[in-house]
Amino acid sequence: MTAPIRLMVADVDGTLVTHDKVLTDRAIAAVRALHAADILFAVTSGRPPRGMSMLIQPLQLQTPIAAFNGGLFVNPDMSVIEQHVIPSPVVAPAIALLESFGLDVWLYRGADWFVRDLNGPHVDREAWTVQFPPTLVKDYDDLTEDIAKIVGVSDDHDTVAAGSSAAHEQFGDHVSAARSQPYYLDITHPHANKGTVVQYLASRYHIPAEQIATIGDMPNDVLMFAHSGLSIVMGNASLEVQRCARRVTSSNDEEGFANAVQRYVVPRV
Repeated sequence: MTAPIRLMVADVDGTLVTHDKVLTDRAIAAVRALHAADILFAVTSGRPPRGMSMLIQPLQLQTPIAAFNGGLFVNPDMSVIEQHVIPSPVVAPAIALLESFGLDVWLYRGADWFVRDLNGPHVDREAWTVQFPPTLVKDYDDLTEDIAKIVGVSDDHDTVAAGSSAAHEQFGDHVSAARSQPYYLDITHPHANKGTVVQYLASRYHIPAEQIATIGDMPNDVLMFAHSGLSIVMGNASLEVQRCARRVTSSNDEEGFANAVQRYVVPRV
């Protein structure tokens, strides 16, 4: 007999919200159905904490929110639980590596998001998504301490993938490097990945892996699949990512999250 699910952990962009970053009524209803079934629900994302604050009220979130792919855990009131920052000696070399691939580079520290070009690729869309603007700086020379996330940005998706492989090769276990979108490469503390997010929540709530469901769409979601008994991948995910999950749902523009909750987690919804 399959153990009942007691915790569901969801990625946000490409999973919980649509391509246009809309949290649909069905997604909200699905989370409320989880609550009604006494199933905990948590979100994790490469977004900064402020970039997920708009989810708290409609989803009635009560669990820790894992921002920066687990680099920073906050309570729903945005108070910090714990954070994992990139080792200072790694920051400048990581920036240089991303630049060597022609990627634009963003930095995140605490509640702040830093860019060197307000007109750079995806800056406007990211500001619209997270609902706050970046801080413009001339350079990153003085920004090496307490950096939670470095992002390489490019619309050349193959180059982003190549940058990810190079980061793994150059820095090894000193960082976590994974694509959160085809055009974003996120570099974080080695313990800041979605696998450790699931482990953190499992330990906090004393829930074994077989009673945890995870859902996502990107390569950085694969690590959390490995720590859950029920892994669900979105229909909009690549075949590479889809092969890593036990179940496949429809796309995020076709109510894939709500359909997954209904079909696999709370079948009576």
